[in-house]
Amino acid sequence: MFRSHAITGLLALACASLASTQVRAQTAPPAAAAASDTAQVSTQPQSNGKVIASGVVPDESTRQAVLAQLRTQYGNDRVVDQLGVGNLVAPPKWSDSLQKILGTPSLKRVSRGALKVRGNVIEVSGEVENEATKQQVLSDISTQLNPTYTVRSSLRVAAAPPAPTLDSTLANRTIEFQPGNALLTPNGQHLLDELVPILAKMPGKRFEVVGHTDSEGARDANIVLSANRANTVRQYLAAKGIPYASLLTSGAGPDHPVADNSTEEGRARNRRIEFKPLP
Repeated sequence: MFRSHAITGLLALACASLASTQVRAQTAPPAAAAASDTAQVSTQPQSNGKVIASGVVPDESTRQAVLAQLRTQYGNDRVVDQLGVGNLVAPPKWSDSLQKILGTPSLKRVSRGALKVRGNVIEVSGEVENEATKQQVLSDISTQLNPTYTVRSSLRVAAAPPAPTLDSTLANRTIEFQPGNALLTPNGQHLLDELVPILAKMPGKRFEVVGHTDSEGARDANIVLSANRANTVRQYLAAKGIPYASLLTSGAGPDHPVADNSTEEGRARNRRIEFKPLP
């Protein structure tokens, strides 16, 4: 997503994400607004995955150079040419500078942003994954240009997604065991593997691992089975580095259902492992 501008003209591009394949951009037609030699352009994101290049540049060779650079970056079929040519004044070697700016590789790490080049002033905005990426983008742009250019940044570090918790990891998922015994299935092991880094970030925190079954079969046998499954979970997590003493176990059998035992779906939900925080 870029916008570029001669001293009295403007080339503009905008996209939802430079980091994704769905680059999209839109600008108004390159029509004169405030004065006969000045093109004013506004930008809005498109939803069709295209890059629309519009605005006014000083000459045909600049227009072709900009389009060639964009097509190299995003593909011939995604670049829509709406560029105009006008009798505009541009800085020396402005076309070369535009190509350097538009071809900056680290710009693809900017999401939901824009790049404007207005004469000798460059404005870059959008989201990056961290502060190091932000500084890399600005450095990559600045070091390619001569000292007459000024780079203004509105880049921001994207908010980190919330860290997974035990509840969110286990939501609507079941630690699976082989039918009728306490042996974990591969899916059950995989889900426990997801829990390991979460538990590891809670040193000193203690949990009761409670096994539950459905109502099929004898209650006493189900209580034993649920306790054995809880102990299997404890041993598996301990083997992965979670302190054994931080996990207690118990078996509730069929006594605390969370779904209707008259359906297979309900019974499957009831066959579960629960982690209860302890004081």
